[in-house]
Amino acid sequence: MGKDYTPLVATIDIGTTSTRAILFDYHGQEVAKHQIEYSTSAQDDIKRKRSQIISSEGISLTVSDDLEVESVDNKAGPTLQFPQPGWVECRPSHILANAVQCLAACLVTMENKNLDRDEKNKYKLISIGVANMRETTVVWSKKTGKPLYNGIVWNDTRNNDIVDEYTAKYSEKEREEMRTLCGCPISTYFSATKFRWLLKHVPEVKEAYEKADGDLMFGTIDSWLIYHLTNEKSHVTDVTNASRTNFMNIETNKYDDRLLKFWDVDTSKVILPEIRSSAEVYGHFKVPHLESIGYVESYLTDDALALLETIEGAPLAGCLGDQSASLVGQLAVRKGDAKCTYGTGAFLLYNTGDQTLISEHGALTTVGYWFPGLDESKDGKHSSKPQYALEGSIAVAGSVVQWLRDNLRLISKAQDVGPLASQVDNSGGVVFVPAFSGLFAPYWDSNSRGTIFGLTQYTSASHIARAALEGVCFQTRAILKAMISDAGASADFLEESSKATGHNPLSVLAVDGGMSKSDEMMQIQADILGPCVTVRRSINPECTALGAAIAAGFGVPKEDRIWGSLKECTDAILEGNKMYLAAGNTSLDFKATLSDEIRRKEWRLWENAIAKAKGWLKDTA
Repeated sequence: MGKDYTPLVATIDIGTTSTRAILFDYHGQEVAKHQIEYSTSAQDDIKRKRSQIISSEGISLTVSDDLEVESVDNKAGPTLQFPQPGWVECRPSHILANAVQCLAACLVTMENKNLDRDEKNKYKLISIGVANMRETTVVWSKKTGKPLYNGIVWNDTRNNDIVDEYTAKYSEKEREEMRTLCGCPISTYFSATKFRWLLKHVPEVKEAYEKADGDLMFGTIDSWLIYHLTNEKSHVTDVTNASRTNFMNIETNKYDDRLLKFWDVDTSKVILPEIRSSAEVYGHFKVPHLESIGYVESYLTDDALALLETIEGAPLAGCLGDQSASLVGQLAVRKGDAKCTYGTGAFLLYNTGDQTLISEHGALTTVGYWFPGLDESKDGKHSSKPQYALEGSIAVAGSVVQWLRDNLRLISKAQDVGPLASQVDNSGGVVFVPAFSGLFAPYWDSNSRGTIFGLTQYTSASHIARAALEGVCFQTRAILKAMISDAGASADFLEESSKATGHNPLSVLAVDGGMSKSDEMMQIQADILGPCVTVRRSINPECTALGAAIAAGFGVPKEDRIWGSLKECTDAILEGNKMYLAAGNTSLDFKATLSDEIRRKEWRLWENAIAKAKGWLKDTA
């Protein structure tokens, strides 16, 4: 690499239930990592009973009753709140504080490791990338930097009335024209309906909008973070996040006047973030003054703060919405590659290259990534153009495990759900539709709610746990069916038997995220998909963070880049994966063992349950 230091790229990864920071090296291996799990209103009483300590990195920690140490956020109230049924809010200042805490902890680890390295090989941070939960909407004051309301999280459904209003306001033809322009339908999911809700129901936001004095700022979590972490106060977003707002034209990658008119958004009254690529310098790091935006808790030691100040000026040079970041981190950069991330929700992306493909079967069209600075002669004809994907989103995946743990108390730890579910061979006729926030792709029904069918006196906790996992896996199958149909393959692809021959449009589904760590969950997924698709767990457990690191690695000037080309990056990470395996870790493939007859019967039960769960809230007002 020709440098007298070992370059590292940092990622700040803002998830739905936790924040983490990770430092990656040339081979995509973790050099340092720190994670903070958000406190929630459901857990608040439990967490208040635990003892608070401060770690050597200057980070708040909790000691639980069994003396295990786990990271949690500050004691100024929960970061994630559920004030009403279907409502999910986050505190933007807490999110920012968590990001800074995690980055500081990683720098402490880096400096400690540097003590054992010679002068020419010491680690040096060269750039910072951001990965974030998408669609989550934040509005704040330009004058004060303070949020005007809590962030409305992507899976919040309070905006159902807005969806109904706009569905009634526009004809089916007009709604389809809108979807074709932006790639996404009218839904509680996307930022447009969340912003409209804020304008309608929050007096402070409505007043700031009507004043039109240049103070009201709109953004998703990436915009909020970059604005407060850059010396320049850069108000930007990247194309992957902008493609989830309903405001951006999916072909031009710019705000579209027709879309803004559709959503009644006047850009003279609200400051939208500038849409940029996924890999470029957005600004330079500066430690934020959290007190000025209302965050009063002590969250860093003096030593941690001093260490953060040593990286002031480092470029923030990469930004990807979390699912696009996972696509890149999985190295699914070829047309036809597919991945599924099982986080709080589950998200399946199917790479369509530099061509947009408007789904006719309920999938979304989204931007996969855009790395404009790549050398096309090295990386391929289309590498410097925006790359697109079909996407299917499941609102509830890992959060159903959290619900089983925190609400029903069926398990004490998330990792216990697999063993509990495996105590039975099947769900005993129970079908669990985990539509806590409505149904997303390919059903798109915001009036559905979580529903459990088939309960009998025979039903046990194990049956319910297994049915909950199956509910996530059935939705993954439904999305794959939709995408494969959009790609021109047979809609019956997943119904074909193990003896089927001919063209296979998708042989491997790459998986990552928390639920993918469960062997039981992945075997259930393989059984539900059938013999045509192998479920392959990622070697790297942090694909989302790695993807944003790759973006940040390409966002700096060529002379400062950690990788010279996308091919070099891919080769280096694959080599790093071999090193990971050599260290005794394993990457597992999961294949179906269930008979075709049983699988098809269970699928019919699922479709029957979906039909009954849809429209649950309709006409009940």
